[in-house]
Amino acid sequence: MRLSEYFLPTLKETPAEAQIVSHRLMLRAGMIRQASAGIYSWLPLGFLVLKKIERIVREEQDAAGCQEMLMPTIQPAELWRESGRYDDYGKEMLRIRDRHERDLLFGPTNEELITEIFRASVKSYRALPKLLYHIQWKFRDEVRPRFGVMRGREFLMKDSYSFDIDFESAKRSYNKMFIAYLRTFHRMGLKAIPMQAESGPIGGDMSHEFAILAETGETGVFCHRDLLGFEVPGDDLDYGSDLQPIVDKWTSLYAATDDKHDTAREPELGEALVKARGIEVGHIFYFGAKYSKPMGAFVTGPDGAEVAVEMGSYGIGVSRLVGAIIEASHDEAGIIWPEPVAPFAYGVINLKADDPTCTDVCEKFYRALGSDALYDDRDERAGVKFADMDLVGLPWQIVVGPRGVKNGTVELKSRKTGESEEMSIDSALNRVTG
Repeated sequence: MRLSEYFLPTLKETPAEAQIVSHRLMLRAGMIRQASAGIYSWLPLGFLVLKKIERIVREEQDAAGCQEMLMPTIQPAELWRESGRYDDYGKEMLRIRDRHERDLLFGPTNEELITEIFRASVKSYRALPKLLYHIQWKFRDEVRPRFGVMRGREFLMKDSYSFDIDFESAKRSYNKMFIAYLRTFHRMGLKAIPMQAESGPIGGDMSHEFAILAETGETGVFCHRDLLGFEVPGDDLDYGSDLQPIVDKWTSLYAATDDKHDTAREPELGEALVKARGIEVGHIFYFGAKYSKPMGAFVTGPDGAEVAVEMGSYGIGVSRLVGAIIEASHDEAGIIWPEPVAPFAYGVINLKADDPTCTDVCEKFYRALGSDALYDDRDERAGVKFADMDLVGLPWQIVVGPRGVKNGTVELKSRKTGESEEMSIDSALNRVTG
C-alpha cells in the first residue's frame, strides 16, 4: 500500500482521554477512532492487525477440533431467564425491547444461546463430544469504560463451548482448549501464563486465566519463575492423544492472579516467585451442568437414561489482544509489532520522492513485497517519515536514499532492536523476499 493513498490519520499529540500506552499509540497511529464512550471504529491499519489476530485464533481453534459457526449479537431475554442470569447479570447487560414488546439483549456472552441450539439438535451421547465456536462482537455496558480497547463496551471475542457426556470427557475438551490457548498466544509472540482465577459471572468449578506479563498490566500476577521458560507444544502436537501430562506440567508450578494469590506461599517460593503486572487475554471455564440442567439440555446416555451434558466455555478477547500486544511491546517512539500480527511486515521509506533513481529502487521493493509492504512515497521530510514509521511499528524498515542508491545500497533496519545493515540492493531484495 502506498502511504500517499492510504487512510492513516496519525496524530502528533496524544488525545487527553488516552490514559494508557496502548490507547495513546492506537489513536496516534491512526488505528482506531472513538465513536462514543468505549466504542471504537477500526480504521484500516487497526483492522489489519485485528484480522491477523483473528486468523491465528481461528487456525488454532480449528486445529483443536472446534467447528466454527456464527451466532447473532441480539439474543432473546427468555433464554437468559431460563438460566437465571437475566436479572443476576446486572447493569452491564444492555437490555432492549423491540416494536412487539419482546425483551431482547445485546449479548455479553453466549452460553444460553449455544445451549438452546445444542438442546434442539443433539439427543444422543453418540453425537458427543462437540466443540463449537464463533468470533463475534459483544457488548457489556461498563459503568466507566476506559483504557481504549482494553476495557471498552463493544469488543470482538472468540468464544467456544464444549459439550460432553461426563466429567472425564469434559476434562479432555478443557485440556484441548488449554493447550490451544498456549499455542495461540505463542504464535502472536506472547508468553501467556495460565493462572488460577475467579470464574466471575460465567460461573464454574475449574478455571484458568491466561495472562501476559507487561509493566503496564492491569492486575498483579504471581508465578514461579520456571514457567517463563516452559516450551509451548509444537506443530507435531496430536490433539487425539492424552494431553493431561502437558496440562499437569503447566499447572504444577504456582501461578495466580491478585484475587487468587495466597500470600502464605511467598516464603516457600522465595526467589523463585515472580511478582509482576499482567493483562488477561483469555479465560477458560468448566462449569458442568450449570446451564444444561436448568435449560433442559439432556441426551440419552449409553444406558438409555437422560443425562445433562457437561459444558465448558472458553474466551479470547480478540480486539483486547491488539491493545495487550502494544502494552507488552512498545518503546518511546511507538509500537513494536511482533511479525505474525504486524499490519505490514516492511515499511519502504523513500527519502527523496522526487528523485527518479530512488523511486525506481523503491518501486522494485514495493512490487516484490506486494501486500507485505507499506511504501512511504510522500513528499515529506525524512524526519517525518522516520517518526511515522516508528510510530506504526512495522517489524522492518527499508530505507532508500540518494546517497545509498548512488553506491548501489539500501539500509535494512529492525524496529525491535534498532539495528540496521547497509547492503546491496539485490542482497536486500533477496533477504526480504526469502
